[in-house]
Amino acid sequence: MHPLLDSFLSSAAPSLKICGVTTVDDANRLTELGVHALGVNFWPESRRYCPPNTARQFLPTLKDRILRVGVFVNADPALPRNLLADDLIDVAQLHGDEDPAYCEAFAGEDLPFFKAIGVTEDSNLASALQCPANGILLDAHAPGVYGGTGRTIDWETVTRFIDHHSSPPVILAGGITPQNAAEALRTTRACALDVASGAESSPGIKDFEKVSALLETVGSPLDNAN
Repeated sequence: MHPLLDSFLSSAAPSLKICGVTTVDDANRLTELGVHALGVNFWPESRRYCPPNTARQFLPTLKDRILRVGVFVNADPALPRNLLADDLIDVAQLHGDEDPAYCEAFAGEDLPFFKAIGVTEDSNLASALQCPANGILLDAHAPGVYGGTGRTIDWETVTRFIDHHSSPPVILAGGITPQNAAEALRTTRACALDVASGAESSPGIKDFEKVSALLETVGSPLDNAN
């Protein structure tokens, strides 16, 4: 496993991923601040879409400095495979309706990936245990939107899943902000937080006061929750 990926998923201390990065300046500043991972969205329908040719301008310079996550929604598997092979990203995040065969093909090729699962009130998360992903990302169920909605999920559901199952590491997404990040970590004990809208001034443009506050919270989640 890539050292930065191993560290990101470690239970020793929570990590922070800022998703939906669209500019060179934002990518560099996130790296300089010590954010653990950044996400670049390669789904053309996203408000935070970053064309591969744009991403090629800054992702190579970030190698081994920050975990580079490519976000894909029902993509032709050749796209994440090629970006991984070209060493532009360190891990693929499959954030659509990818079926077990799609995921098993990635695992069979030993390609690192996260699988996102939309959580509803009656979600049965047991299926997540069958997914051979490096990490499971739990987000708000958003058909046709696939993340970035700013809606939270039931953290108690996440807590029960983490407590009662020997599962892949769990990354928590969905409506995380500087105001609720500490409570989210304290409640769920997820290995990482994934934040898009909660760290922005507008879709795809990062607000670094919010990013700094999130980093501070991740560094001391229990203290900040009290």
